[in-house]
Amino acid sequence: MTSSTLHGLSYAVLDPRGQSTGVFESSSMASRLDTLNGKIVYLVDVGFGGGYEFLEEVCGWFSRNMPSVKTILKRKRGNMFLDDPELWAEVRDKGHAVIFGVGG
Repeated sequence: MTSSTLHGLSYAVLDPRGQSTGVFESSSMASRLDTLNGKIVYLVDVGFGGGYEFLEEVCGWFSRNMPSVKTILKRKRGNMFLDDPELWAEVRDKGHAVIFGVGG
């Protein structure tokens, strides 16, 4: 839990994932691709309302505007706070890029 004071009011923020179970090292983002032509882009819905429908539209956009880009639309298992190691391994092994859809 983190406590803070703003404008004379106290706030407490709880991490919905609970307590961490270990020490985690930071990692950097992947390098930017020079081009998406001929690449595989995973579109991953993480569970926010409207995310999957948004990513369906993104798939359509790629198909109309960049047909050389292969898109793979996936739904992450579990809720937005749970890990999906199998999906991340698939994206890492088979994909070149990923777009996470958060909807709204």
